Amino acid sequence: MKKRNSRIQNPQRKRRSGKKVFPQFVGRVQMTRDGFIFVIVDGQDQDIFVKASKTRNALDGDTVRVAVTREEGRGKRREGEVVEIVERSGRPFVGILHLVGAQAWVLMQSKSMPYDISVDLDDALSRGAVTGMKVAVVVDRWDRRDPSPVGHIVDVLGKPGDNDTEMHAILTEFNLPYKFEKEVEDAADSISEEIGDKELKGRKDYREVFTFTIDPSDAKDYDDALSFRKLSNGNYEVGVHIADVSWYVRPGSAVDKEARERGTSVYLVDRTVPMLPEKLCNKLCSLRPGEDKLTFAAIFEMSPDARVINSWIGRTAIRSDHRLDYEGAQEIIERFSGSDDKPGSGLEEAIVILNTLALTLRDRRFKSGAINFDRPEMKVEVDGTGRPVNVYQKFSKEANWLIEEFMLLANRTVAEFIAKTGKTFVYRIHDEPDLVKLENLRSFSKGFGYKMGKFGEGKSVSKILGELLEESKGRPEFAAFEDIALRSMAKAKYSTDNIGHYGLAFGYYTHFTSPIRRYPDTMVHRLLAMYLAGKESQNKDKYEEECAYASQREQIAADAERTSVKYKLVEYMMDKTGMEFDGHVSGVTEWGLYVAIEPTQIEGMVPLREIKSDFFEFDEKLYRLVGRRTRKVYRLGDAVRIRVLSANLEQRLLDFELIENNIE
Repeated sequence: MKKRNSRIQNPQRKRRSGKKVFPQFVGRVQMTRDGFIFVIVDGQDQDIFVKASKTRNALDGDTVRVAVTREEGRGKRREGEVVEIVERSGRPFVGILHLVGAQAWVLMQSKSMPYDISVDLDDALSRGAVTGMKVAVVVDRWDRRDPSPVGHIVDVLGKPGDNDTEMHAILTEFNLPYKFEKEVEDAADSISEEIGDKELKGRKDYREVFTFTIDPSDAKDYDDALSFRKLSNGNYEVGVHIADVSWYVRPGSAVDKEARERGTSVYLVDRTVPMLPEKLCNKLCSLRPGEDKLTFAAIFEMSPDARVINSWIGRTAIRSDHRLDYEGAQEIIERFSGSDDKPGSGLEEAIVILNTLALTLRDRRFKSGAINFDRPEMKVEVDGTGRPVNVYQKFSKEANWLIEEFMLLANRTVAEFIAKTGKTFVYRIHDEPDLVKLENLRSFSKGFGYKMGKFGEGKSVSKILGELLEESKGRPEFAAFEDIALRSMAKAKYSTDNIGHYGLAFGYYTHFTSPIRRYPDTMVHRLLAMYLAGKESQNKDKYEEECAYASQREQIAADAERTSVKYKLVEYMMDKTGMEFDGHVSGVTEWGLYVAIEPTQIEGMVPLREIKSDFFEFDEKLYRLVGRRTRKVYRLGDAVRIRVLSANLEQRLLDFELIENNIE
């Protein structure tokens, strides 16, 4: 990571212009395809708008100092001008190489980069690049004397439109790797596979205890397993066993440095870019059936009503008996649900009992104030060439909840165990929601006849939200209420300062259960091992820096994943131009309506300029557009019908046309 300019430590200054004093802030640039930018300042809700002529050649992702020349008010947005580029982002931009005589250009088609970039012709040719290839380029400079940005090619991605080229382009755009260097692969391959007395020393041996995994049908790594046995006192012992990545990946090793740099695995539509090399994630640390494996575990004695009687945390060794997918586990659950048939001993009995315990834990969690945003996941099915052939909704069922609840229980228990010691730890925290946005939800829901309770008067915010969502479930406005509630939520992140997890209604929470794909989980395992061995508290400042970096990497990976989905959704719609679909308004902005079409929930935009019946004005508080002449209203959640106008694959944009009826 680049070291930031020390001036960032003092983010607010004043700039004088005549008698006026303009406050200054340091923030990150978010650029638009029209050349104007928004400067995002940490800790501030309102971004700062900067006209294209006032950007001082700042580009998307750059860190800049901006002077605020006009504050928000009277329908006007906060505006400013860039006074200094503190740091160029160093991120690659992806475009099409164009060679003209002795000049070489990378032509941009990105919605966040409106300027073409000049590159060195000889360098481009030495890389084997030819006109028309998709390449990644980093901007080196854009001085006032330069008519356009000047940069250098960092990767030749291939022919535009090829699936591998486009997926690599998305990874490159977010500065994410798509392969391991040979040094890292060799280091992973050299790790011993032996499990002998040395490896088993200090571990509880669970190899003879019934154990199984439940994962998606297409999973390649299995990093969590459940052990189960009935106790003589009528209680159950449930073990949550997690791959002991920290045993194999030692601090400071080549594999550790690479895992820390990546921070997380990345899940694009058609592939996984793992955090760890294949030998670790698919072999050594994958809890495959019939193989001895090293694990870190949280073991619980639980009563039949899902009360934890006692728990133990430490290292274990297991041998999984079964590998189930969610569909197989769900089939067992449904076969015995409401049936007089009794499950046989072994797997069926374990699944049925664990499902009962999990449902009790889940119900108890929601009654304690957890918010139930159980939204279906949109999945894009691709063929062998990566071409999208189907888009569908994937719903969570009891088998998913079974695993989820026991992972939550383990994460919460580990966090609470360490918190009581007062030692430095890595927590997963989630702050309280934005009450201003929730007040907007109150006003919005009132228009549908709903009455939300007053915040701070007896009921918690989560209970008030839960009641609104429960009351509106199954009605057209439900999705709109859920969207606004989600937008009011803070982002979960990693921190050494525990404030609890609001969304889950847990006072203590961490990430312990996925060290194969999340580096913070590996940090948790290492700290846990040190503290169980009686070591002193570790350096808080160091781990807080690591938490901030891990949170940043998580967000970058999530953005890349969403971008790959968006790309495939636009690709799926390429042959549907001119077709009509029913949908609902999924977003309202000053420049147009976003509409999600049924049943795929694919989202596109209806630009305001394309709504011909009236001039529509944006009402931000009530999430609606209002016609100045007709008083026609389009609200979040409204049912509409659209026609697909265009599908721009390079910019990953869908433009819709609103089919208007009954306009007076």
